[in-house]
Amino acid sequence: MPFSWYGAAAIGLVLTLTPTPAPTPVPTSVPTSGPTRTVTCDPEPGVAEVTGRPWPQERLRFERVWRFTRGEGVTVAVVDSGVDATHPQLAGAVTTQVDLTGTDLRDCVGHGTAVAGIIAGRDLTARGVPVMGVAPAARIVSIKQTEGSSGDVSRLAQGIRRAAELGADVINVSVQAHDHPALKAAVAYAQAKDAVIVAAAGNVRQDDGVVTPAYPAEYPGVIAVGAASPDGGKSEFSNSVTRISVTAPGAGITSAWTGGGYRTELDGTSFAAPFVAGVAALVRARHPELDHWQVKRRLERTADGGGAAGTGAGLVNPLLAVTSVQPDAGESAPAAPPIVLARAPVPDPRTRGVAMAITAGAVGATALVVFLALTLPRARRRGWRAGGAQTFTGKLKS
Repeated sequence: MPFSWYGAAAIGLVLTLTPTPAPTPVPTSVPTSGPTRTVTCDPEPGVAEVTGRPWPQERLRFERVWRFTRGEGVTVAVVDSGVDATHPQLAGAVTTQVDLTGTDLRDCVGHGTAVAGIIAGRDLTARGVPVMGVAPAARIVSIKQTEGSSGDVSRLAQGIRRAAELGADVINVSVQAHDHPALKAAVAYAQAKDAVIVAAAGNVRQDDGVVTPAYPAEYPGVIAVGAASPDGGKSEFSNSVTRISVTAPGAGITSAWTGGGYRTELDGTSFAAPFVAGVAALVRARHPELDHWQVKRRLERTADGGGAAGTGAGLVNPLLAVTSVQPDAGESAPAAPPIVLARAPVPDPRTRGVAMAITAGAVGATALVVFLALTLPRARRRGWRAGGAQTFTGKLKS
């Protein structure tokens, strides 16, 4: 069963690369454990240089998180078209490459290299390169499961499984497919190994106008990412039928491109997902105690805005996702202790009668005191004395 951006079968070559500070070429053709095919590798060319900071970096400002973490110790799997491990921004970042296509490890599309660059492109600002990845210290595992722009969902499922077997902490799937038992089982398998799965919410196909949920983004526990435009709103092509978790920049994107250059003006939820995968890597590095469900909820709780159709919780916020104080390890707000009210005592007739008598007596005594306080001074001025005697100051008449 084909899908609209990637997917299908299983060869199984794993090539482990040793990280190096400088670009280290990788073989363009390697033996595989199954049949090999000769393919033409002619990706669209990129540009040699980029000027100006891309708008997603200005909007997300993920560099503010780097004083806390750059994603050290976290492995992110890119299940895609392969990754150009010789690209200057990815040199040393790609630690393992797997080819499931029976061709070779080259990225002949450019898509996977762009995704990896968004996630973990190294900081080369000292060389005058303004583009950088969200988590520049994270490791990349490349799972090549397509050689073009479409494929079979069974290979996509195998790619997710292989990523989990290799211990990926985060798995980026910039693919939209239809629901399929093998794909659903692969997602469940990866989640059982506590992998955070980040997937593109899919793009609206303009040719037939049919909009359906995208998978694996629609599966429970997967962080489904919609695309945002520079004004912060949902991009018009972003699928709003898929159950969105958060959004991220997905229009006018600049990233690394196969062949050592860069591509600008990339559009699609495929390029929004890796921004969120990079933030997930930062969260996992800073909060290794959180499981994949807790990472998902943290990203949703700390997102900006939201509420509009197709935006989920809103635009992902790297700084809040990493630094905000959240509830306990269970990531659920602790229940408030119940308020216990003492039960009213059952009234006793005799006690009630005595209380009423005492109350009446007290009221009477108070009234008497008030009365005396008001009348005694006046009576004394008129010659009245206690005991009934009167004193006259004038003379008696005869």
